[in-house]
Amino acid sequence: MPPCAFLTHRIKLHSFPSTMMGILLKGLLATVMLCRWNGIAFTIASGRLGGSPKRPWGHCVNTRASIISTVNPEINQWHWFHTVRGGAFPVASSSSPSPPAPPGQSMFKTLRTTPVEGMKPGTSGLRKKVKVVRDGLYLHNFVQALFDSLPPHEKEGATMVVSGDGRHYNREAIQIIIEIAAANGVGRLWIGKGGIMSTPAVSAVIREREGGTAMGGIILTASHNPGGPEEDFGIKYNMQNGEPALESFTDAVYAATLSIEEIKILANAPKVDLDVLGVTRVGEMVVEVIDPVQDYLGVLKDAFDFEALRKFIARPGGFKLVFDAMHGVAAPYAQVVLGKELGCPPSTFLHASSKEDFGGLHPDPNLAYASDLVKVMGLLPSGAPDPSMVEDKDVPDLGAAADGDADRNMILGKRFFVTPSDSLALIAANADAIPFFREQGGLRTVARSMPTSQAVDQVARAKGLTCVETPTGWKYFGNLMDARALGSAQDYVPILCGEESFGTGSNHVREKDGMWAVLAWLSILASHNPNPEAPLKPISAIVQEHWAIYGRNYYCRYDYETVDSDAANAMMAHLREPDFKPGPVLDGFVLAEVDDFSYSDPVDGRQAVKQGVRLLFEDGSRAVFRLSGTGSSGATIRMYLERYEADVSKQGMTSSEALKPLADFAIKLAKLEHYTGRRAPTVIT
Repeated sequence: MPPCAFLTHRIKLHSFPSTMMGILLKGLLATVMLCRWNGIAFTIASGRLGGSPKRPWGHCVNTRASIISTVNPEINQWHWFHTVRGGAFPVASSSSPSPPAPPGQSMFKTLRTTPVEGMKPGTSGLRKKVKVVRDGLYLHNFVQALFDSLPPHEKEGATMVVSGDGRHYNREAIQIIIEIAAANGVGRLWIGKGGIMSTPAVSAVIREREGGTAMGGIILTASHNPGGPEEDFGIKYNMQNGEPALESFTDAVYAATLSIEEIKILANAPKVDLDVLGVTRVGEMVVEVIDPVQDYLGVLKDAFDFEALRKFIARPGGFKLVFDAMHGVAAPYAQVVLGKELGCPPSTFLHASSKEDFGGLHPDPNLAYASDLVKVMGLLPSGAPDPSMVEDKDVPDLGAAADGDADRNMILGKRFFVTPSDSLALIAANADAIPFFREQGGLRTVARSMPTSQAVDQVARAKGLTCVETPTGWKYFGNLMDARALGSAQDYVPILCGEESFGTGSNHVREKDGMWAVLAWLSILASHNPNPEAPLKPISAIVQEHWAIYGRNYYCRYDYETVDSDAANAMMAHLREPDFKPGPVLDGFVLAEVDDFSYSDPVDGRQAVKQGVRLLFEDGSRAVFRLSGTGSSGATIRMYLERYEADVSKQGMTSSEALKPLADFAIKLAKLEHYTGRRAPTVIT
């Protein structure tokens, strides 16, 4: 044994989960012991005992030893640890290249590194081209910075989820994360079979598996962005409650990337077979490959009446559903939820296998990119009915699509496009059709991102619901969902949340959820069609009845993708200090106000500023300009247009017809072509 060694032991508390001793030990940190041995400093500490409200008493994380400095910072040091009942002590060190570890001992090395520019996370994590992420130590740097930003007493011995949407480089990235996690003291990783897990499923696993044991999760996804060797990759972190990390954490990670000097990584780590369910020991860390669907399916079954939905789909009067997985991670979930559980036949599924390049598709569920589904549903790319399809008897009754990581959705009726904003409003108006809301006494709150249309606001006013307008980003809904746990006097749940970018969900998890939205619409259809023998009341009729009651909010979004960042920022600066003033202006429009949206969180008071410039007109119309934070290169300018119409006789226009004058005028005011050189958007949704 070396001259100076400390042993640490795993403490077992399971036999007295609710005793006074358990209470006293909750949150206890073991004494940190430092010693100098052969010029190397060692720290031995146990992790936090007890934990979150979701984590049972007696959950005890493994104790670990970790090196905090080396005698010679100019070389890569290899360090061996001998483990005893979950503890560790140093037994040797060497600067020789990759020596074999003695039997029964784990070894990691400290790689010297330098900061890499451009690692600031956007709206939903870090997104870059694959060739950037896999270059040198780029991914290693970001992952180590993430681990360095986690509280040490929570990280040591903790359980974490690591999975992705299956895009190119997903498997290789997972192996790298395994090696870094093991060297940073993580005790256990849960990884979905095949390395895949949808974003809402990751949230469900964090919150539900083993009673909420996981401290968080790393999700490898660029969401709706294309995949492939020349396309996009992404990485983001979800917190212990399953929600995307707040800006305070992502800012800390970014700060760590600017000063990082070393990466801890396990030497000679075995490759984990991601295609086989089971447990693999990697150093002193346990890696468990799990069923990616099971925990999430349980959450959905708690939220919806699966038996009632199964009966509705099999109704004698007939019903046909088509689901486009866009070759994303939604494919295995759809086959289990819609196929195995609800009885939909194989003909239901389009692009029903997960592929690393999404089969060449752009996995964004909108009218432009889900073109095969749009055609099947009897629609033109504009969302208008296809006049060439005179007979619609073969057109499905419900069409749905999900994006690459299955958190977004698009809903289509027979020859009818339901905008995301209308979808949100319809779900709010029919919330009692969904057991999750009905069994909790009814929907209490609706929340939408600022650019999302105000259609749901009309429902909230009529039904006396709380309505909250937030910046773009699902993380802003998380505080509302957990308000009471965070000390707020106001309870916002059950809550329905939505974004115009095809995101819908509730507090069943802490992410938007594409499959949840599909089941919500199946529930609405079932409630409007109680007689299984009668002809089906179509989605178009349900939506038109809604407009007659609440009015119609004509709405669309123009995306200008991969715009030069300097040009995009110059245009936004012009809008923030415009050369025009409120009052009568061109083309008959009367500008009432120009503002830059800011947000004060009603739960914790945190501020968000410069969230988008709004041009507000006297007739209630509006145009919103903001830069998207979900791209991997350049900038994406998004222009959102909205016009309210209460007159039923004027509710039959297409959105493009109703909004073109407003679009033309807003583009003039923004001087968009002047700053960007763009004469047309990349896509209109």
